[in-house]
Amino acid sequence: MDLTTQYLGLTLKNPLIVGSSGLTSSSASVAKLAELGAGAVVLKSLFQEEIFFETDDFINKMKKQHPDVQYFEYDGKMNPIEFYGYKVREDNLNKYCQLIRECRDKVDIPVIASVNCFYDSVEWTGFARELEKAGASALELNMFFPPTDFSKDKKDKEKIYFDTVAAITRDVSIPVALKISHYFTDLGPMIQRLSETGVKGLVLFNRFFSPDFDIDKMEVVPSFVFSTPAELAISLRWIAIMSNKVGCDLAASTGVHDGESVIKEILAGAAAVQVVSALYKNGKPYLKEMLDKLESWMHARGFKSIADFKGKMSQEKSKDPRMFERTQFMKYFAGKTNVIV
Repeated sequence: MDLTTQYLGLTLKNPLIVGSSGLTSSSASVAKLAELGAGAVVLKSLFQEEIFFETDDFINKMKKQHPDVQYFEYDGKMNPIEFYGYKVREDNLNKYCQLIRECRDKVDIPVIASVNCFYDSVEWTGFARELEKAGASALELNMFFPPTDFSKDKKDKEKIYFDTVAAITRDVSIPVALKISHYFTDLGPMIQRLSETGVKGLVLFNRFFSPDFDIDKMEVVPSFVFSTPAELAISLRWIAIMSNKVGCDLAASTGVHDGESVIKEILAGAAAVQVVSALYKNGKPYLKEMLDKLESWMHARGFKSIADFKGKMSQEKSKDPRMFERTQFMKYFAGKTNVIV
């Protein structure tokens, strides 16, 4: 079987990408994933938010240690907070660039860098340029701006996506992918418009921190850290709908827990499929099991390459395109889908 696929203009030996996570935070782990068959890896994200938190923690620590000192030693060009923020930023960026270099030395699969910034941030382009210099094969921008800023309307928030993408694609020559949320008022048109900005790929969809309450400690705690197989339905639907309506590659993310999920996403039209939670739950060697399932399924149906079945079940090629647009169960559709309502 020929499992190679084209994604972002890169040739992947197979469509299975290990997504941005702790699994891709060290060169040793990335090397192991490559050995087990990963077609590419997306490195753990460089989070601007995390850098801000580290800066605040450092400043607060210094204030406690030196309560009588109003200003800490700095270079005289920036105020102390700006100075230490810059130092923390540079330290984190240097470590991330070193990770890229180490991974590129150890593996022969694409190493995709990932950046997650606050919106309205000038850091996007600065990070992008440095990661390209470090040798990243491509760049994935993980973009989601929480709809909690009531001072901006929908158009203002959407404009930030286009402005950011325009600035980065203008400044770097490596391919850029955009990982987005499904939380848009006009999701289909938004995906289509973003696909025409110069990005080489769209990743559908990113996943978020989910808050929960510890009712004994009265604290906000994380919940649902891993995705579930049921979450596959969201990306499956939208990749199937959009696969023939976009000007770039589509990659599937979230809810991919087995080889069947990989097959489904490719049938919908995905050029590549990202997996994370399944490897946390089943171990890194599970990659091989997922690839074996893909290969055996292709063999059983006489498909010799990924291109032979990619997009065969997209909305455009579906016998009943309306199935992708149903929002409520109806008796008419229940009989066709074996759903009891």
